[in-house]
Amino acid sequence: MTRVVAAVVQMRSGRDVSENVAAACARVRAAARDGATYVQTPEMTHLLEKSRAALFDKIRPEADDEGVAAFSALAAELGIHLHIGSLAIRTGADTVANRGFLFGPDGAICARYDKIHMFDVDLPNGESWRESATYAPGGEAVVVDLPFARLGMGICYDVRFPALFAAQAEAGAEVLTAPAAFTRQTGRAHWHVLMRARAIETGAFMIAAAQGGSHEDGRETFGHSLIVAPWGEVLAEVAGDAPGHALAELDMSAVAAARQRIPALANRRAFQVRHVAPVPETTG
Repeated sequence: MTRVVAAVVQMRSGRDVSENVAAACARVRAAARDGATYVQTPEMTHLLEKSRAALFDKIRPEADDEGVAAFSALAAELGIHLHIGSLAIRTGADTVANRGFLFGPDGAICARYDKIHMFDVDLPNGESWRESATYAPGGEAVVVDLPFARLGMGICYDVRFPALFAAQAEAGAEVLTAPAAFTRQTGRAHWHVLMRARAIETGAFMIAAAQGGSHEDGRETFGHSLIVAPWGEVLAEVAGDAPGHALAELDMSAVAAARQRIPALANRRAFQVRHVAPVPETTG
């Protein structure tokens, strides 16, 4: 199988895990009814919570997580590959992972990915984030073989680190992903260009479901969930920041065609950086 109908599900997750899980399930079912057999949801699908204390009060280990159980059952019910962009998963008494899950049509977990790059930034409008104060970063890039393609898993801020996606593409990934909760400010400036750039430079499909709108914890996210082709065309987009979904048929032959036209992966060369510090001229 070299074709698949893929869908991005856009959400506006809040502070109630059960409500968010129910909303996600409804959106995924709608996408599946429209013909999608691979469905992706955003980063932090079942909880967006700024308060560290409130977050730890609501999250659970993977084996006890309400979302993991519900999404496993949903994937089996619908017979689809369900990519949950990420969930906040307790990994210890005082540790938490920002973890993506890919469930197969039998409900089993095909792959997990813990977000590597932590969003520790100070933005021009005074908005400040320290993801590393709450989440433990992952240390392993993940690619997974699916019936239609080899897929690389990423999450949100990862998209600003092209070496991660280049490494996945060099490992054979034809589909790259960055489910996100992009801030409104950075999304307006960079969302489309970053997603298109990762697709173009690797000759891969790029799929990024997003959170969108004003959330209960006070944050604002950009929305505009995207599916981008290997040549950089936007194949599908959820316009604006309202919840919804969008679909596109992906033909994996487009990957080979793009990589043949611009063989950037094959043309990569190792190099060293040499720092030159000119000696000031002397007079007299």
